[in-house]
Amino acid sequence: MTQTAKQPRILIIYTGGTIGMVETPDGLQPFDFSHLMDNVPKIGKLGYDIKSVQFANPIDSSNMNPTYWGQIVKDIADNYDEFDGFVVLHGTDTMAYTASALSFMLRNLRKPVVITGSQLPIGAVREDGTENLISAVEVAAAKDENGDPMIQEVVISFQDYIVRGCRATKFTSTGFDAFKSFNYPVLGDIDLHITYNTPYLMRHDTKLPLEPFYAMDSNLLVLWLYPGITEEVVKAQLATPGIKAVVLRTFGAGNAPTEKWFLDAITDAVNRGLIVYNVTQCLNGGDEQKRYYTGDMLSKAGVISGYDITAEAAITKLMYLIGSGYTPDEIKQYLQVSMVGELSD
Repeated sequence: MTQTAKQPRILIIYTGGTIGMVETPDGLQPFDFSHLMDNVPKIGKLGYDIKSVQFANPIDSSNMNPTYWGQIVKDIADNYDEFDGFVVLHGTDTMAYTASALSFMLRNLRKPVVITGSQLPIGAVREDGTENLISAVEVAAAKDENGDPMIQEVVISFQDYIVRGCRATKFTSTGFDAFKSFNYPVLGDIDLHITYNTPYLMRHDTKLPLEPFYAMDSNLLVLWLYPGITEEVVKAQLATPGIKAVVLRTFGAGNAPTEKWFLDAITDAVNRGLIVYNVTQCLNGGDEQKRYYTGDMLSKAGVISGYDITAEAAITKLMYLIGSGYTPDEIKQYLQVSMVGELSD
């Protein structure tokens, strides 16, 4: 196909993960994405202008951290005006964390950032990587009836669905449909055609320049409650040096023990300036902190309700808010409102 000025320009950013592996005599190894067309020849049939960049040393997604998120953000920011959309290839294990983090770090995003990966490597006999990659590139290039990007936010495109990045959770380690959005409708379906659930797509009233953010602060911890958790365990975690916030993973609709020692420990943590954010352990539904007596006691102790936020979004939102330099009171206010579509109204 002859290249034209209207040809969509897509940048693929390869961070690592199963999708970018090929079988060699020495086992699975990352392949050079400058040879993308050789490895995925069908992608050339799309007729797009596709370029790629990759981490100098591709990583297993279990090693993903805020420094690498900053590298992805920089790659997008440095190329933002040159490309119509961006595809981030990523391992599945921490993909939902990265999708949530980028949702906060790419401030004023108005172009598609589509994250995808695979459960099996491209080139395997029965693999999902090729179709996931091709679909992600198509999603990144899609326009609406006004000629604007169909997707104007960070999303995960995986197997049959497109989901908002800050609503996604990996729920299976073996299934090809690895990601779900339990508390928000899918943004699109991928089958014979790619169809978009337009009422739920992010749209913006103003067009502001992209403002990349890099100062994520990871000085927080996740306190996962379980029956029989001891006073010593709770107090030791809440006394961790340097932490500024706690994601409290509670039971059901936001419930926790009402034993005096537990409520005293939480109250003391709040009084010491820690931000305690209540996020249910359930994948579906959310925290209704004042629905039951046990949850209401947390409210009285100064714990902030996470409503229907995912754990991944709660963690990365706190990293963003703390890193932004807001006061504790300001952070508490922002935790209760949706900033990038992470909470239901």
